[in-house]
Parts: sequence; structure tokens; C-alpha cells
Amino acid sequence: MFRSCLCAALAVLFSAVVVAAEPVSRAQIATLLEGHHWAAARPLIERLLEANPQDTDALHNLGIVQLNQEQDEAAVATLEKLAALAPANADYACTLGDAYGNRAQKASLFSAAGWARKCQAAYEHAVSLDPASVRAHQSLMMYCLQAPGFLGGGKDQAYAQAAAIKKIDLLQGQQAYATLYLQEKKYAEAFALFEEILQSSPDNYPVLYQVGRLAAVTGEHLDRGIACLQRCLTLPVPPDAPEHAKAHWRLGTLLEKQGDKSGARMAYEAALRLEPGFKPARESLQALR
Repeated sequence: MFRSCLCAALAVLFSAVVVAAEPVSRAQIATLLEGHHWAAARPLIERLLEANPQDTDALHNLGIVQLNQEQDEAAVATLEKLAALAPANADYACTLGDAYGNRAQKASLFSAAGWARKCQAAYEHAVSLDPASVRAHQSLMMYCLQAPGFLGGGKDQAYAQAAAIKKIDLLQGQQAYATLYLQEKKYAEAFALFEEILQSSPDNYPVLYQVGRLAAVTGEHLDRGIACLQRCLTLPVPPDAPEHAKAHWRLGTLLEKQGDKSGARMAYEAALRLEPGFKPARESLQALR
């Protein structure tokens, strides 16, 4: 009896060792991150770091997860460690800038300026490391758009970054200019530029979504906005683009503006099926009832 129990215990122990020894799939981690499954990706990333605390790819992924789980202080520590290990990587510098930006937005009045300056410096460093990085220029453009002049922001600086993006990539440059038009409430110019982009790139998910969003904000071109959002829902969601739940919600607001309450209800319910905690869709559905 003792021997059989001992064998069973050893078998369980051996099984656990084998499972623990199984290599972590970086492809699986990438898939989980693309799907925004932060909680599922984190233990796999942490296993890689247990094996090698200086694994720069794993550190970057951990920083991204921490940012999306709103663990901003931990994200800064992780990404500063990463920047020290790989000081010449522009993408890592950008993500560190994102972490500083999050701290600036949530910090007290006395410390926000310091975090903002760190954010700007990280983005500028990313641009200097890789002048052909669209992401680096986009990050710096958005900083300049949002920050006041005494912290290095300003409309002229933002447009300068949009011009740099356009030299690197015409399509993404057009999208950058459209973003600036939206911020300045130049809605006619934004609509026109979005349509120009869609002529050459009809399945451009972010632009299709923005047409729908702009139609909802302005109350103009409702039919076009509905068509664009419906097209979004047939396409895969690219990285960093609004999820299908948001597209359903925007579609519901447009249908509601047209008086189609039944269609709007279906759209809000579809958004909540995909993301039960999506507050705007829940509030819209409650108001509709």
C-alpha cells in the first residue's frame, strides 16, 4: 500500500515537473497580446523572465501588460530596466514614453509636469534613434497635440510630426493629418481626407471606424458612417485599433440618430456580448429603454 501511494505521488510530481519544463511559446504570447488577453499572457511572460531576467522581449511584453492593467508604477520600473538593457531600441523608448505619459495623466499637479517632460524626452529619443519610425513620430505628435506650450506641446510641433510621417508613409501621414483635423474640429477636412484614404485603401479598419465615429460626433453623413462601421465588423481588428465592441456601440448611436431604435438596441447588445463591462454601451442601452 505504501509503495503504491509513493509511486502515485512520484508520478504526480514527475508530471508537474514536465509541465513546468515545457517551453513557453512566444507565438502564443504574441497572439494573446494581440487579442488583449493581458491576464492570460502575463504568467507566460513571467515564466520567461524567471528563466532569464534580462530577456528584453519578455520585459517589453510585461511592461505592455502592466500598462494595460493600469499598474503604471510597475510599468515604469519594468520599462526603465528595459531601456537600460537596450538603450538603442526606438520601440522600447516609445513604450517607456507611454508609461511616463500615463503617470503624468494620473499624477498630482506638482509632479505631473516632471512626468510629462520625461514622456516628451522618451519620444524625442525614440525619434532620434529611428527617424523612420512612424510610431515614434506618431507618439511625439500626440504628445505635442495634448501638452501645453510650456511643456513642449503645440499645434505647430504636432503638424511638423505629421509632415515627417507623411514623408515616411503617405497613407499613415494622411491619417496623422486627419487626426489633427479632428482635434481642431475641422470636420469637413477630416471627412474629405478619410474618404481620400478609403479610395486607395477601402478596408482600412482604423479609418472606417473614424468615419463612423465622426458621423456620430457631428450628426453628419450618417448613412456613410453606418456603412463604414458595418464594414469594420466584417474585418479583423488590427493592433491598437478600437475593438468590435466599440464599433457596435458607435453603430448603435448612429442607428439611434436615424430613429432605428430596434437596430440600435441590437447593436448595443452586441457590444455588451463582446465586452460585458463596456460602460458606454450599457448606458446607451439603458437610456434607450
